[in-house]
Amino acid sequence: MQVAEMIAAHPDVKGNTNEALLRCIADCYDCAQTCTSCADACLAEANVAELRQCIRLNLDCADLCLAAGALGTRRTGSDESAILAALEACATACRLCGEECARHASMMEHCRICADACRRCESSCREAIESIRG
Repeated sequence: MQVAEMIAAHPDVKGNTNEALLRCIADCYDCAQTCTSCADACLAEANVAELRQCIRLNLDCADLCLAAGALGTRRTGSDESAILAALEACATACRLCGEECARHASMMEHCRICADACRRCESSCREAIESIRG
């Protein structure tokens, strides 16, 4: 994971990385890509009108995952309130999106894959929050 090398090389970090946060960053970016792809797949479904909420939650989740990943990558200062807020928002969006995608998972494989990614990302966010709070 190149992000681990980059963060470890930061002059303020000096090799002292937070493994839970590094996993979370990777899971955030993975979830953002998965949610974006799921939204696109939902748009191609014949019953797209029934998937409006799923698409909206996919897009909301993708945006919040990208933001949390970016803030986590830049976490080098001592004020952790912004990263904690971003991780909380990401975890919430992942929970909501995962629940919605799980409703469609038996009929649409892309929703099953997305629900799994959302659950994984939510869990990673919660673990990163705990690691930061100590």
